[in-house]
Amino acid sequence: MDAAVIRRMVKESREYFMTGDTLKVSTRIAALRRLKACIISHEEEINEALKKDLGKSRVEGYMCEIGMTLSEITYMIKHVRAFAKGKKAMTPLAQFHASSCTLPSPHGVVLIMSPWNYPFMLAMEPLVDAIAAGNTAVLKPSAYSPATSEIIGRIIAECFDERYVSVVTGGRAENQALLKEHFDYIFFTGSKSVGKEVMRNAAEYLTPVTLELGGKSPCIVDSSANIELAARRIVFGKYLNCGQTCVAPDYILCHSSVKDRFLNAVMTEIKRQYGDSPLANPDYGRIINEKHFDRICSLIDPGKVVIGGGSCRETLKIEPTVMADVTPEDAVMKEEIFGPIMPVLTFESLDEVISGINSGDSPLALYIFSSNKNAIKRVTEQCGFGGGCVNDTIIHLATSEMGFGGFGASGMGAYHGKVGFETFSHRKSIVDKKCWIDLPMRYQPYKGINEKLIRFFMK
Repeated sequence: MDAAVIRRMVKESREYFMTGDTLKVSTRIAALRRLKACIISHEEEINEALKKDLGKSRVEGYMCEIGMTLSEITYMIKHVRAFAKGKKAMTPLAQFHASSCTLPSPHGVVLIMSPWNYPFMLAMEPLVDAIAAGNTAVLKPSAYSPATSEIIGRIIAECFDERYVSVVTGGRAENQALLKEHFDYIFFTGSKSVGKEVMRNAAEYLTPVTLELGGKSPCIVDSSANIELAARRIVFGKYLNCGQTCVAPDYILCHSSVKDRFLNAVMTEIKRQYGDSPLANPDYGRIINEKHFDRICSLIDPGKVVIGGGSCRETLKIEPTVMADVTPEDAVMKEEIFGPIMPVLTFESLDEVISGINSGDSPLALYIFSSNKNAIKRVTEQCGFGGGCVNDTIIHLATSEMGFGGFGASGMGAYHGKVGFETFSHRKSIVDKKCWIDLPMRYQPYKGINEKLIRFFMK
């Protein structure tokens, strides 16, 4: 798709937004209902696409992509009328007699750029929030997941006038062409390096952005943790989608006193969840492409592997792998893994854990397994991170009742539910001043004005 076509799409999207049709809450609800029905009718094709792109099983495809999207749509249909209403605000005495309110207003034409690791959900969920807030949208799914991008394009074409929501497919050239256009808001999910490029281009038009990035998300296991349950939940979170999850536990910080017990429990859980031959497990996913396959394999130190380490280039599968006795100097600790490798480091005191986490870039997620309330309080209050869980992994993002987003180097802004509606809205502050009275004290000339009276009203 060339730059001229993209320019036309953005222009027509803006023209449609200016008609005011999307300002009607009824229009938004009708659009969301069409989208929900269309997704349900295409569920089999979505599952097939996810299987083709990432090897996702039917259960995982529904649990992590289709089901979460449908849940967000249902939530928005139920709540959007309330979200779209103005909210009264207190008016200071100095503005007597007046009433004040804040009124949510859509940004206008938004660009949503989604990644390949959860190619359906991470394209559709922000789109749902954008539609609920009254915007028109241009959606750019990842070129690395072409089968899912294709079904997304068909669903959008069935549900929406192209001026309302359109899809741009393609790779780097299309991304660059889109970023040269003037959007009213940009929502990007992906790598830190591309996020910086998005922000640079957005600055040209002073366009606000939400960046959902990533980072090395730590998982702390202290001496008071329920080790067997921790191992089960960490194995689930780490190897879901073959480790290609932005909020997966990137590395484990395990208290030295329980390290051996934890490693044994993890090995037991890997065999229980994925079998003795994970590479032959049809429900275990694959790496997205050869480039990432080679990158992840290069991070494995055979001398530190306690389980796994095997791979198959033909199927792009890498076994669930655990590395012990890892240090911060190892290659696996120098970058976000984004694959099925679990490095295990040990610690002696919580002070060194907190200091170590805060000395690096703020992670997208943080997890702590502990029964020590004081330890939990210290970690969750003193460490900087986007979001996380106590005694579990990943599930903090699986709700429309809380926002999900990064912090610092892991991103900015958030979405899901009401937070997502607010992300794609601008809240106007409005004062409605009555005409039957007009206090003279604010007008010049100020000579003869009672300053004490001004101080009384404004203190």
